Amino acid sequence: MDRLASFGNDPFDKPPCRGCSSYLSEPYIKCAECGPSPFLLCLQCFTRGFEYKKHESDHKYEIMTSDFPVLEPGWTAQEEMALLDSVMDCGFGNWQDVAYQMRTKTKEECESHYMKNFINNPLFSSTLLSLRKTKDSRFAEGAIPFKPTDDPPRPTFDSVLSRDMAGYMPARADFMEEFDNYAEWDLKDIDFVDDDSDILRALKLSVVDIYHSRLKERQRRKKVIRDHGLINLRKFQMLERCYPKEVQELYDVMRRFARVVGPVEHDKFIESHALEFELRREIRRLQEYRKAGIKSFCSAKVYERVKRMREDERRKRTMLCDVLQYIQDGRACQQWLSKQAAIDAGITPAVTTITVSATGRRSAPPLNLTGLPGTEKLNEREKELCQVVRLVPGAYLEYKQALLNECRRQGGLRLAQARALIKIDVNKTRKIYDFLIKEGYITKA
Repeated sequence: MDRLASFGNDPFDKPPCRGCSSYLSEPYIKCAECGPSPFLLCLQCFTRGFEYKKHESDHKYEIMTSDFPVLEPGWTAQEEMALLDSVMDCGFGNWQDVAYQMRTKTKEECESHYMKNFINNPLFSSTLLSLRKTKDSRFAEGAIPFKPTDDPPRPTFDSVLSRDMAGYMPARADFMEEFDNYAEWDLKDIDFVDDDSDILRALKLSVVDIYHSRLKERQRRKKVIRDHGLINLRKFQMLERCYPKEVQELYDVMRRFARVVGPVEHDKFIESHALEFELRREIRRLQEYRKAGIKSFCSAKVYERVKRMREDERRKRTMLCDVLQYIQDGRACQQWLSKQAAIDAGITPAVTTITVSATGRRSAPPLNLTGLPGTEKLNEREKELCQVVRLVPGAYLEYKQALLNECRRQGGLRLAQARALIKIDVNKTRKIYDFLIKEGYITKA
């Protein structure tokens, strides 16, 4: 008989029988010749000589059970595992609930056995201590300095820093608002009574199991936050700014994978990519030097200085092109370019004469309609009007349609009515009004 540890108390945690598909209960049979996946049978199927594919009834077998003592007589291996699961589910010290979940031991028996064999046992304590020393020595060499256990600041309640720390309370090592904060609401109305049917009781137990899984997820998220030092958000952001922009983008993308690795391994990963980025940038710089025929770092300094000057000149030309593309007057562009050329050459720019009208005002140059929307809808006389009045074609077409509609409605149109409709310069309105009357689009009232 092979005495191996069984599965948990929950029957749904145990594998099904390969013969009848029912959940196994100890003792059960394991084929010693079929593999690599275990071939398990209940006692009923085994006594009937169940055979399936390569499995035959005359194969060697093992009887699987955990009904044997491990630490002390009177406590079987199955009860030991049930005790550990109950303490994990109910919490250390809740011996009444632990005994109720085990159903085979009293509160005093559970407490004394757990304290004697798992807390005060010198064999276990020395074993755990050696394992901890082994783990520390494994990561002692070459690890990046990282202190996830730094004591975080202790801000006052509802302060700015407290909100930045998501309501973390260092004295309790807990948060004001937990992840899945309302998970307990599903349990507030559940009450186990003796009159419950099997289906109702199984349903309630399923709700409790779901609650336990939500608690485990809550604890897992807390552990990730503490281990990676994410509580102090400002300190974390300052650490992130130490990297170049490209590495910061990688840092932001890879942050979601921090939950599957430890803090040291995650930092090693980011540091290795930052080092790779620096090496690639240095290689590209050296390749640029080699392509330019530079063979010494002294020549490289001269090359960098000349390169910066060339980039400044290119930036100035780009800026000039951006300015000129918005200037539609060719004459004004030519005057501006001549003036800038004279300034760059160290010559005092000549004063350009500007045409002055008889009224003493400066006459604005005609508007260039090239590329403006709506130009293709105008005839030659309308284009000439828009150039003289300096009115874009889209606005002219809108004003023209408004005047035509008002003229049809009233049977004629006066200048005062046109000025009331078009809220622009009165002189421009007068020119548009006279032009439409001359061309026969509208009539005087």
